Amino acid sequence: MIVKVCVGSSCHLKGSGEIVELLQKAVADYNLEDEVTLAGSFCIGKCNRQGVTLQVDDDIHVGITTENFKEFFNEYVLNKLGKV
Repeated sequence: MIVKVCVGSSCHLKGSGEIVELLQKAVADYNLEDEVTLAGSFCIGKCNRQGVTLQVDDDIHVGITTENFKEFFNEYVLNKLGKV
């Protein structure tokens, strides 16, 4: 699985750095280093008024914040990997 985080100027201002840190910690906490590749990407093209845009394989998710990160990770990473 490849998880790309938009680090373009808009998402950067909306906290993409914090989302990257949360992703790195979650991947390590669940020992997913061999199953999940984290990558940065400039604009994914789905800017939202709030939150960061992430791409999980071919699926794009918008509005990811520190507040809804855990829900996003559980549903779109752990669930997709069959870890829930």
